[in-house]
Parts: sequence; C-alpha cells; structure tokens
Amino acid sequence: MRSRSNSGVKLDNYARVVQQTILQHQNPVTGLLPASIDHPDAWVRDNVYSIVSVWALSLAYRKNADRDEDKAKAYELEQSVVKLMRGVLQCIMRQLDKVEKFKYSRSTKDSLHAKYNTRTCATVVGDDQWGHLQVDATSLFLLFLAQMTASGLHIIYTQDEVDVVQNLMFYIEAAYKVADYGMWERGDKTNQGITELNASSIGTAKAALEALDELNLFGAKGGPGSVVHALADDIQHCQSILTSMLPRASISKEVDAGVLAILTYPAFAVEDMSIVNMTKEEIISKLQGRYGCCRFLRDGHKTPREDANRLYYESAELKLFENIECEWPLFWTYLILDGIFSNSHEQVQEYQEALEGILIKQKDGIKLLPELYSVPPDKVDEEYENPHSVERIPMGKCPLKWGQSLYILGKLLAEGFLAPGEIDPLNRRFSTIPKPDVVVQVSILAETEEIKELLMKNGINVETVADIHPIHVQPSRVLSHIYARLGRNPRLGLTGRPYRRIGVLGTSKFYIIRNTIFAFTPQFIDHKQFYLALDNKMIVEMLRNEIAYLSSRWRITGRPTVTFPISQTMLTEDRTDLDPAVLATLKKLQDGYYGGARTQTGKLSEFLTTSCCAHLSFLDGKAPGGMVRHGGHCDDDDDDDDDDDSDGYVHELRCDDEADDLAQYLDHLLAHSAPKKSKRSAGGLGRFKAVATKTKEMVSLMSKAQDLNIHNVNMYLPSKLFRSSQPSLNLNLTDPSAPQETQGSEVSISVESGIPRDESGAVDYIALVQLLKDTTNLQDQADILYILFKDKGMEWDTQLQGKGSTVRSLLSELYEKAGDLKHWGLIRMISGMLKKKVEELDSACSDLLAHQKHLTVGLPPEPREKTITAPIPPDQLAALIDEASDNNVSVAILTQEIMVYLAMSIRTQPSLFSEMFRLRIGLIIQVMATELAQSLNCSGEEATESLTSLSPFELKNLLHHILSGREFGVQRSVREVDAGVSPAISIHHLGNAGATKSERAGISKLKSDMKMRYRLPSVESLDISDSLPASKDARHGQWLRRRRLDGALNRVPVGFYQKVWKILQKCHGLSIEGFVLPSSTTREMTPGEIKFSVHVETVLNRVPQPEYRQLLVEAILVLTMLADVDIPSIGSIVHVEKIVHQANDMFYKDQKDLGAEDHILEKDPSTGVCRLLYDSAPSGRFGSMTYLTKAVAVYVQDFMPSGACAVQ
Repeated sequence: MRSRSNSGVKLDNYARVVQQTILQHQNPVTGLLPASIDHPDAWVRDNVYSIVSVWALSLAYRKNADRDEDKAKAYELEQSVVKLMRGVLQCIMRQLDKVEKFKYSRSTKDSLHAKYNTRTCATVVGDDQWGHLQVDATSLFLLFLAQMTASGLHIIYTQDEVDVVQNLMFYIEAAYKVADYGMWERGDKTNQGITELNASSIGTAKAALEALDELNLFGAKGGPGSVVHALADDIQHCQSILTSMLPRASISKEVDAGVLAILTYPAFAVEDMSIVNMTKEEIISKLQGRYGCCRFLRDGHKTPREDANRLYYESAELKLFENIECEWPLFWTYLILDGIFSNSHEQVQEYQEALEGILIKQKDGIKLLPELYSVPPDKVDEEYENPHSVERIPMGKCPLKWGQSLYILGKLLAEGFLAPGEIDPLNRRFSTIPKPDVVVQVSILAETEEIKELLMKNGINVETVADIHPIHVQPSRVLSHIYARLGRNPRLGLTGRPYRRIGVLGTSKFYIIRNTIFAFTPQFIDHKQFYLALDNKMIVEMLRNEIAYLSSRWRITGRPTVTFPISQTMLTEDRTDLDPAVLATLKKLQDGYYGGARTQTGKLSEFLTTSCCAHLSFLDGKAPGGMVRHGGHCDDDDDDDDDDDSDGYVHELRCDDEADDLAQYLDHLLAHSAPKKSKRSAGGLGRFKAVATKTKEMVSLMSKAQDLNIHNVNMYLPSKLFRSSQPSLNLNLTDPSAPQETQGSEVSISVESGIPRDESGAVDYIALVQLLKDTTNLQDQADILYILFKDKGMEWDTQLQGKGSTVRSLLSELYEKAGDLKHWGLIRMISGMLKKKVEELDSACSDLLAHQKHLTVGLPPEPREKTITAPIPPDQLAALIDEASDNNVSVAILTQEIMVYLAMSIRTQPSLFSEMFRLRIGLIIQVMATELAQSLNCSGEEATESLTSLSPFELKNLLHHILSGREFGVQRSVREVDAGVSPAISIHHLGNAGATKSERAGISKLKSDMKMRYRLPSVESLDISDSLPASKDARHGQWLRRRRLDGALNRVPVGFYQKVWKILQKCHGLSIEGFVLPSSTTREMTPGEIKFSVHVETVLNRVPQPEYRQLLVEAILVLTMLADVDIPSIGSIVHVEKIVHQANDMFYKDQKDLGAEDHILEKDPSTGVCRLLYDSAPSGRFGSMTYLTKAVAVYVQDFMPSGACAVQ
C-alpha cells in the first residue's frame, strides 16, 4: 500500500479540524448548521460562510488525491456542501409568498427571514420580531450558489428551482435602493430597528447578480431553459451607488469592517482600485486593535457598558462605548484572504502571525477562532484613558463557525493546496483590472423612405425600418414586457419580474427571441410619455448622456449598439430638412467621437458580429410546435392563402394556458412581417381579399400594441396603413406661418369686458365656450380651458363640435398643437392640468435617494416644504408634489422635470453633488427664476414666465450651470442656436403665436380678470427678491448671487460638518434663528457620519433665505477655527445669528463713516442684514470674513485665554 504523502497528511489534519468544528454540527435531515449550543437556529449568512471551508477542502482533496479514498472523501465533502445549500433553498422555498410580495413592496414585513429552525427549515420568530431584511445574506447565498455550480457541483435539480433562483435575483436586483438591517442585523447603529442603505448589502447583491447572469444552473448538462438572467442596468446602479457611498458604510456608520467582504473575497464588488485601497485604509486606521477589528465606531455589542436587558440604546449612550468596542478576529481572516488574492505575502504573514497569537488552542491541538474579545469590566476606565492597552478576554461563540471557516480557507490557499482561481471559478477577483475602451456602435434608422432620402441628401446613408429585415426593431417597453415573463411560474405563485423600464445597457444588446433577432430603441425615444421628447435638443442631449454612460459603464463582452430612429418629429416645421440639432449630432456620430465617447455608425446587420447578443429562450416554449411550422411558413412564398395562416396562428396560441398579449403580439409580428415577393397576379376579388386580410392583421397587431401600452407603433411596423393623422376636434387654430396682420380683430371686441357673465353676475360658460371657438390664440384658448377645468372639471362637455368635446379632449388636442409649435410654457401648463407624470419620476426620485440625497419639494419653510427621505410610489409622489406646489400646475410640473434632470446629472456627474445631502427643488426653481430676473433685468413675474417658457434642453442647461458652481450669464440673444440659454428668445419667439399687438391688448383685460379670480398658473407663488439696482460694474451682485446659489443648493466647504462636530464639543450647542443644535448630538454621532451632516443641514434649512443661510455658514466656519485653539469651552449656547448681526452692524458703521449713501446700504427687510454685506467678497478689508472674525472675537472674548487681543 502506498504511503501517505506529506500533503495528504496535512489535508487529513484539516479534514479533522473541519469535521470537529463544523461538520459534526450539521443537521442530518436538513443539512443546516446551528449557530452554537446557546443559539440553536440556523442563520443564512453564517451557514453559507461556514460551508465554504468544506467546499474548499473538497476541491483540495480532488486536486491532491493520493489514493481512491481521497476521491471518495472529496465526494463526501461535496455532498455535505450540496446538502447545506439545498437546506437553505428549502427554507427559502417555504417563503416564496414573501419573495413575490417583496418584489413589489420592498417592505421589511415581506422580507425573507434571516434565520430558520435547524431541524425543520421552519421560521423561528415573527416577521416583526427580528431584523430579517438582510439583502446581503440572500445575495451571499446566491453568489456561492453560482460559484459552486461553476466549480461543478449540482445544487439545483428542477426547472421549478431555476425559477426560484431567477425570482431571488429579482428580490435582490433593487438592492441599491432598499434600506435593510445589514450584516449586523441592527440597521442604524442606535439599534432601534431603523433600516438604512448598507454598502455591504449593495456590494454583495451586485456580485451575486454578476455571477449568476447567463449562468446555467444545471451546469454542463443543462439546456437553454436553465439559464438565469440579470439586467445590466441594475448591476450598474449598484455599482454607482457603491462608488458614491464608500468609504462610508451607511448613513449612521462612517466606517464598518463588514465592508471588507465586498472589497475582497468573496464579492470583489468594487471596480475602482483607489476606492478599494482608501476604504481598506479607513477600516484599518479607525477600527483595528490588538485582537482584530471593531465592527464599527461606538459599537456597544457585548461591551461591559451595554445594558443586556435592553435591545436598543439611548442616543446619548453611544459615547460610552467609544474606545471599548469589542474586537473581532474574524476580520483578520478577510485581510489574510485579501493578501492572498492581491499577492501581498507580507500582509498574509503579518495577519497570520497576529491571528495565531489570539486563537484558543484546545487539548487535542485544534485552534479555535473566538467570536470577539471584550474589555474586562474592571479595566474599562484604564482602556478609556489608554486605548488598546489592556488585556482583553474572549467572549461569545467559540469557535465562530463563519470565522473558523474563513481561517481554514486562508490556510488551504496560503499553503498552496488551492489556487485562488479554484475557489473563484467565475473570476470575480479580476473586477479591478482596467477595462479596454468601449466603442459605442450607433445604428441610425429612418422611419420612412422620405426621411431616408433627406438623410441621403445630407450625406448620411441609413436604412429604414422595413430595410433591416430579418432584424426586428421594437420600443424598449416591449423588452420590459418580455422580461416580465422571465421566471414566471404559476405553480409556485411567482409572477416573474415586475414591469419596470429597461435602461440603456439593456437596450444596447441584440436579443434572440424565438429564433428571431430583435433590437430595441432606447427608452428616451418613446414620444407619448412626456414632453421632454418633443424637444429635439433634449433628445440629442439624452442621446449624448446615454452614449457617455455606455462608454463608461459597459462591462459585457461585445460592443454596445444603440438603435436611434429618426422620426417625423425630428424634421424642421416645414418637413423639408432635418432639425439642425439632430443633423449636427448625426454628423458628429459619424466622425467617431461624441460626448467623450468613441462611436461608430453603421447598419444593424453589420454590427451583428461585434455586438453583445443575449438569447432569451424562456419565450421559446410558449406555443408548442407552433413556432417551428411558421418559421418555415414565412419563406413559403407561393402560398397565398393568408387567411388560414393568420387564423391558424391565433388558434395554436390558444393551446397555451398562458396566451397573453405579449405572446400574441410577438406571434403576429413574426408571422406577418416578412416581406413577401410579388405574388402571381390574382383576380380583383383575390387582391381585395389579400388587402382586407392584411388590414385585419394590422388592426389586430395595433390592438395588441395598445394592450402592451406601446405608443408610436407606426415607427416599428413596416406599413403605411396607419400613417393618417387623428381626426381633429378643429379648435380654431391659426397657421403659424400665415401673416399676422390679417387675423381678425373681432375677438378683441368680445373680450374687452373680461370674463363674460350672465345677468346674475355669474360666469357665462356658454359664452366662454363661444369665445374659445372664436379666439385664434393658443395662450388664450389654454386660459379659457383652465377656467372651465377649474370650475367645471375635466369631463365637462363643451358641445363645441357636438357631443364628446370634453375639456380633457380639447386640452389634449391643444397639447398636441402646442407641442408642434414648441410653445413650452403652454405645454407645461397643459401637462400639469392633464396630470401627466414623467414616466421615470419614481426612479429619478429613487436614484437621488440611493445616492444618499434627501429631497425637498415646495418652497421653504416647513410645513409647505415637504421632505422625501425614502422611495414612495409614483402616484403618492405626484400627489405630494402637487400639494407642496400649492396646486399650482406649472410649479408641480417644473418640480417633476427638475427631479428628472437632477437624476440624469447625478448618474453621469456625481461629483457635482459632493457635500450636498439635501436637494431643495423648490429653492432651486426659485434661484433659477432669480437668475433670469437679474440677467434679463426684468420683474419676478416675467422671469418666472420666462422660466416656464424655456425649452427642456435650455432648462437642463441652466440647472447644470447652477449646479456646476461656475460663473455664467443669461442674456437676450437673437442667435437662438448659439446661446446655451435664451429664455428671452423662447418667450418672444413663441409667446405670441400668431396674435397682433392690438389683439394682445384687448385680451390683457381678460387676462387680468382671470388672474384676479383664478390665479392662473404663471408661477406667481415664487417670491423672487427684487434684483439688485443695475450697475455698470460687471462684478456687482456677483457675491450675492454666489451666496444665493450655494445657500439654495446647501453647498458648504469641504470638511465643514466635521468642524461643526468639533466646535460642538466646546459649547452646549449652536443656536440658529431659535433652533438649537445641541452638543449632545456628538454623543450619538461620529464626525464623519452622513447622519450628523443631515442633522446639521436640517437646522440650517430652517432659514428660508438662501443668502442669509450662507452668511450663517460662514459665521460657523469662523467659529470652528476656535475648535483647534486650546480652550476648554466657548460658552453655553452660541447664538450664530447674533454674530452675523454684530458683523453687519460693524460693516454698516464702517460704510457710514466712509460716507456711503443710504440707498447703497439698504437692509433686507426680512433679516435686517445690509444687502451690500451679502455682496461682499469674503476676503479683503471690507470682506465678510473680516467682519465675522471680529464679531466672533467680541462674542467669545470672555472665554479666551489672556492673549485674546491677538485674535482681534
């Protein structure tokens, strides 16, 4: 018999350790592991981590097998792993109703449980008795399921289980906006059951989705049906939120050692090496001790100062845990693995030696890794004085199976029994390797032959939708419907993926569905959704954004391909040429560089070989036997009995118990869209029959399209059948190109008297309708309809063209007309009345919240200003915006629009939002209007009207300039194309759509009458402060404007909040306009916490005037300089506004002494501060900081050391 090799002996020794510390506790029935003798339940996270060492050992045995027993041993260990993973799967499958509910609600009540009964897989505590929602635990299970399957284990047995895994992917796909309890089951560190976004959960979910995407769960033996799919856009959302959060771990934890699990093995979720290194340094510098790392700062778990009888902590109690937090050896096992994966032998050696020194050795020689080391109760004061000086004692579980398992894994890797690639078969460890440059492929399609010819004239060679057969182009919402079928399983009560929009990463692939190639247009092309798509400059801007996003975020094999259709709306008004903005963009795309990205234009068919292509096989089996026959049928050109063909199709679909709109839509599309060669000439009847059949098919296809809510369907169907325009309600609209003078003046007579009234003095609505019919001006028609809408409601029938001319239908028609004329003020007003919602409103809101930004809508102060801190359903969100806008339709619609632009900007340029934690949309709108008022030197009301009349592109541009913090100017410009923002032009260009001067004068009486009574939605509720007196000096007003912008955006200097934290240690609190920021907040919160920053910001936000708020910030900044001066205290409560007023008085006196005139020293009536002080540069002899410093010195001189005059 062969002798045992040295490696074999060592492996046997590890097998003995694994058997005694882990496998001997495995339940023989369920395969689950209890946490410890005292805690008999099975936690999902601990179970998965604990079994990793068993999996690693099985791989090591298989690789280093000396004899047959070793192979048998490897198989036995593998089966123990499969048993445990299937045990966890059983627990989950008993809670599928929760998975189904959670996909829609994301509520803590509907989450999977975190722990189960080890013997029965049943739940052990109620839904609300534990912090169950832990996205990282479910994600960890899925991540290792993927890795183990890739290594050759068979864990998933049936198609039903494949559907379960697919639905679990939907459960975690929105991790980037799900606040959960996190790795430590506590949520917010005050332990009061408050959920928060956790970087560790988002990172693990991202890793799991990437690992499972396109993986066959049946391994090498599986077919296309057992492949699961993740959506690239969800993965990228997780990535960008992670990047914006780290090194912070959550709102209440500025650093958390649990994040090591996503920086290194097992998740490797962060792609930017600089962020990985920065976060690791934060953890090691702030949390590492002599026995491991603390979990996070001020963690009271198992410390001698913790009250074991209470689950939660008091806020001020957290300070007691500082410097005595328990240290966990567990985190050193992660750092050992990190050293192995990053090839840093010194790191591996350093942490292995440190770890060996604190393991607990048993009599049989087995070393155990304890859960944590705590300060002995009698040494607490000593440890407070000199952190990391006292000897600690081991407490908690011994061994902690999770840590023990990772320790053994580290040993197996360090000693060469395994290579890193063997326990990471999906190559997650290469995530930080830089990716090659992405080339974005753009295929331009023409909607019609006419547009194709126009493009040819401009030297752009494209295909039409009909030319690209056999590739089908469909709108992105069809792809959303297709994905909604993924993972559907009626037997298990699973409905598949919730219907959500698909982002640009999803629409930039080709898809093979039922053996047919599909391409999808990006989501922003969809016209009917919202008026943003009516602005061609905006469409082009969105295209630029999406291409830039693709080039920076594309991580998939193959190049991204954007299908960009050119439709009728992208032509000039007379339809003779392309819109200049669109044409310029197409030329740039052809040059090969656009929006900072490399691009290549060409035909879809040319891109097939270089693009990414996904095969969605889950729709293949929906019509048994049907598809095959008809695949052939399309090529059978001689068969002209179309009737049977279409009827047969529909009947065949009936075999499927799930015959739904989508399946029928796809069937019709695939069956009838193949271009047929010319048929044998048939008789008249035959031809008529063919046309009738074709019409029948198209009508049925159109109705299916409507069921699926697909708008603009003509664009995607190669047929001219439905090109005719809708019947109009014939409002008397003028032709904008007609000469203006010829239009009738009889209108002015009828409206001279204002709103028509009957004898009793009430509004005469019949006369008003007549007036509506007679007037030819769009704005007046809108105003009259606004009155009818306010008084009579949407469904009131005006009888304008007989029955059915409701206010709603007239408004809809007017909306179309205003859209054609690009009359933005009207478009916004009517959108508000029709309660149109931006389709992405809730996702825009969620995106901003996920980047840890709170939102407020409405103007300050509270309660009018409403704060949004957690995602809310779209209808509730729209209602909240309406309420905060005082039901002013134009403000409500502007608020929605700006929310969408902010989300666009944060996605592509997150750096614009640094140090801002709350985005106050009401104030942003107010500042935009003020900018226009000052730049155009007009009144507040005119400026507000200008704001609503800006095109979406110009509005976004203005917002971007305000956010960027750079200087910019707005001016009245004649060259509309060149000026980035030209509100004056847009107003004059569109405001008088075909009305003469005399006519406008006649209507002004009606206007003022309406405004008195109805407060027409011109954004009057914006209280814009008067612009500064005009001055020849260009810099005049510059600092006021800067302060106003910074105050409205909550922009503060870098490190401001940490300095406030320090100054609070030296006083009892800061008082700002009567609201106190008490020093006790520092007992709960640490300086780097977002929670602390938001708290300070909330107090500052009680000040409604942005420029005054900014002066208060400057005053606090001067105060914080005292934090570094060696004095114990600067008084009890420091009144910041008193310091500002003292500075203001000094400034006023100095200016008076220098002979300044009164009108220059005018004071702001609301605050009493000199307007000139608002407009002073911070530095210099008369600078604001100079006076604030003097005022602070006077205010705190009683507390200063004897040499206080030095500060003066």
